[in-house]
Order: sequence, then C-alpha cells, then structure tokens
Amino acid sequence: MRIKQYQVDAFTTRIFGGNPAAVCPLDAWLEDRLLQAIAAENNLSETAFFVKTENGFHLRWFTPVAEVDLCGHATLATAHVMFEILGYPESAIAFTTRSGILTVEKKDSLLVMDFPSVPPVPCSTSDALLAGLGLQPVEVLAATDFLVVLNDEEAVCAVKPDFAKLVELDLRGVIVTAQGRDVDFVSRFFGPKLGIPEDPVTGSAHCTLAPYWSAKLGKQILRARQVSKRGGDIQCELKCNRVALAGHAVTFMEAEIFV
Repeated sequence: MRIKQYQVDAFTTRIFGGNPAAVCPLDAWLEDRLLQAIAAENNLSETAFFVKTENGFHLRWFTPVAEVDLCGHATLATAHVMFEILGYPESAIAFTTRSGILTVEKKDSLLVMDFPSVPPVPCSTSDALLAGLGLQPVEVLAATDFLVVLNDEEAVCAVKPDFAKLVELDLRGVIVTAQGRDVDFVSRFFGPKLGIPEDPVTGSAHCTLAPYWSAKLGKQILRARQVSKRGGDIQCELKCNRVALAGHAVTFMEAEIFV
C-alpha cells in the first residue's frame, strides 16, 4: 500500500520555522495500530490523518506515542495541504474530530481555525512541577495542561526543564508563559508524557493562553509568539467560548509511505 504524505511547517512563513507536522490523506481508515506506527516512524510532534465523509472530513492526530484530542498546528497543516496542494475549492473546511467540529477558513494568506476556549483555573503547585521547571512561578493554573506564569519573556526563554520530573505530572503537559516585549504574550510548551519534550508551536495550548491573557490584558485580539528554538507566531481572537487561532504554513516535503 502507498500513502501520500506531506510535511508542513505550521505557524510560520518560512521552512525550518514553526512546527512541522505530517499530513496523510486516506481513502478510508486504517487500523489504529498502523496509524500509530506511522506517527512513531515519522517522529514528529504530530501526524494528521484525514478521510472524506458525507458532511466534510474526519481528522485525527497522533504523536509518536498516542492519539490526542486536539492539535492546532497539525490542523493548520492539514488545511494548508487541502487548500494549496489538493485544490479544495471552498473557503472553509469542516473537520469532525475528538474535540467536535473544527473549521478552518482561508482569509487571504492566513488560515483561521475555530477552536474551543479552555480557560484555566487556579491550582496548587506540586513539588514535581517546581522541580521539573526549576523555578518559582508567579502563578500556576490548570486546564488541559498546567499554565505556569513567569515574570517576563526572558524567564520563559531561560527555562531548562527536567523532563523526567514533568512526566510525573497528571495533566497532558506544561505551558510556561509571560507578557511579551513586542507581542502580547509569549509561551513554551513541554509534553514529555506524549513523547514531545518541547513542542515548537502548540495551537491547542493557545486555547488556554488566549482566555488567560485576554482577561489579564483586557483585549479580545492578541498577538502571541511561542519562543521555542524554531519559533512561531499565532494571532488569537477570543469569541465567547471559542478562540480563533490564525497563522501561516509552508510546505516542506511531499513523499509516499510504503506499508
């Protein structure tokens, strides 16, 4: 069997930036064990698979070790492939996912994703979290991930996590964040439990970051930057219980998988 695969750098305007994701269009669903094996072989933070349905498309995301409920950059990458390579003719795509119906709309050069808002709530600070980050946070909250607020952008960039400690935590991952110098806020994301020590740009984390910083800064529209080594930019707009996440994407590679 041959499966077409595309590798796309998401939340960036240049190759070797943003977050790389693999995208595989399928005629029908393969066994889960094969999907997971492909994702493990790719060894990217996410591999996305999609199948056309009567009402749109069914989209699933796999890290090297597990299927996940929500992934922003691989959704952006999938929409990029459909619009720019496969010639999808409409201006918006509806994906059925484990997080409900997610739409991606093409607006000039931007792709705008409609995602759920996942506001964080205050929580206690565990010894494993403090040891894993090696710092004293300004504030700690929790949603799908821990949200750790630091003093400034320099502190976020300086974090050197102990991934063995972070694996002990009971949530998906850890977001560290602070107000930015030339953007509204910056962040980094660590997800060793999912086989992703540091994710370059994490769309789903901004479902939590956007409502937090919107409340702090009194703004509905925010500019965000994930300050990983590769780096990436996300435009966020809070809309009641939804978040619009917008970014660019570029194609790095087209290939075929032989299984």
